[in-house]
Amino acid sequence: MVKQVLRSKDGTPLRIAIFHNFLDNIGGAEIVGLTLARELSAEVYTTNIDFEKIAKMGFKDIPIHSIGKIPLNAPFRQQMALSLFRRLNLRDKYDFYIIDGDWAMSGAVNHHPNLWYVHSPIREIWDLYGYTRQHTVPFLARPLFDIWVLLNRHLNRSYVRSVDYLACNSNTTRERVKRFLARDAKVIHPPIATSLYHYRKNGGFWLSVNRLISHKRVDMQMRVFQGLPDERLVVVGSYEQSRHFKSYASYIQRIKPENVTIHSWVDEKTLRDLYATCKGFITTSQNEDFGMTVVEAMAAGKPVIAPREGGYRESVIPGKTGILIDGINDKKLLAAIKQISKNPARYRKDCELQAKKFDTDRFIQQIKEIILQHEKA
Repeated sequence: MVKQVLRSKDGTPLRIAIFHNFLDNIGGAEIVGLTLARELSAEVYTTNIDFEKIAKMGFKDIPIHSIGKIPLNAPFRQQMALSLFRRLNLRDKYDFYIIDGDWAMSGAVNHHPNLWYVHSPIREIWDLYGYTRQHTVPFLARPLFDIWVLLNRHLNRSYVRSVDYLACNSNTTRERVKRFLARDAKVIHPPIATSLYHYRKNGGFWLSVNRLISHKRVDMQMRVFQGLPDERLVVVGSYEQSRHFKSYASYIQRIKPENVTIHSWVDEKTLRDLYATCKGFITTSQNEDFGMTVVEAMAAGKPVIAPREGGYRESVIPGKTGILIDGINDKKLLAAIKQISKNPARYRKDCELQAKKFDTDRFIQQIKEIILQHEKA
C-alpha cells in the first residue's frame, strides 16, 4: 500500500502524536503503537524506552520521546505513567492524538481531537481484578490493593469522558469497554504484517509466544509437555523487570521439563524463523483481548491450539486453522497436541488465507478513516 499523507482542511500534512505507557518491553500492544507511528509518520510519547529492542523488532527510525522515567514495580510504575500523561501538555504541537495504551489514557484530558485504541480496559482493575488479587497480590497487601483498584476505576471512568473516538482490537474488548466504561467502540483488529511471515516446514517443535505472567497460564504448558517426552516446545516469553513478572518467570524456569526451551526475548528475524519452522502454535492465555501471535502463526501456515475464550474466537477457525478448547485444562491441551501432530501440514492453506484478513493495510486504512472523518466534520 502506498502511504497516503493525511492532510488537514487547509491541505497541510496532519501532525500526529501517539501516547503509549512504556516501551521498555516489546509485546503486541507496543508493536501496534510502533506500527501506527511508522505508517502515519507520527511521533511517539512514552516513559521508559529500550531503543535496542525497538530497533531489533524492525522499528528503527521512529521519533520516540520520553516524558519521564518511571519505576519498574507495580503499582508505582502504572500510577506514575498515568500521572505523567495527565500532566502532559502538547496542545499546540499536533493536530491529532492517538492513545495506544491503558495507562496513557489520561493524556486524553489535555489533547483533542483524540482516538483511544483500546487493547483492553486495565485488566487488573476490571475483568482480572479477582484473579490478580488472588494470584499476584500478597495476602496482607490485598486491602491496599482494593483501595488502589477503587481509585483507578474512578479515574478510568473520569478520563474516558475526555476521549473523542474509541476503537478496540476485538469484540471481546468492545464488550469490556461497554460493561466497565459505558462507552461503545469500533472494532478494528490489530495489524499483522502477514507478508513477512512464511511457511518453511512443520518442524519438530511446538511454539508458544507470550509474556510470562500468570494469566497466560504458561505453567499449564510446562505440565503438559512433561507428559509428552517425544514432543518439544519452544517458549518465547518476554517479561518486565518488576517483582511479580520476575517471580512468575522464575517459577516457570523451575518447573520446565527437559523438552522445553525458554527464550526470554528474541529479535524479529529469529521469531519469524521460529514461526516458519515450528510444527504448530500453542497459547493458553486467559480471555485474551485479541491475540496477535495466533495470527502471526497462521500467516506462517501453522495450526493454532488456543482456549475458546476472548479474541481467539475471532481469529481461529476450529477444524480449519486449528483447535479451540472449551474449558481448557492439561488433559484437553495434551489431546489437542496429539490430534494436530498427526498431520499439521493439512492446515497450512486455510491458515494463510485466514491470516490475510488481519493484514496491516486494513488496520491502517480503518484508523485513517476515523482521522479523516474528524477532519471532514
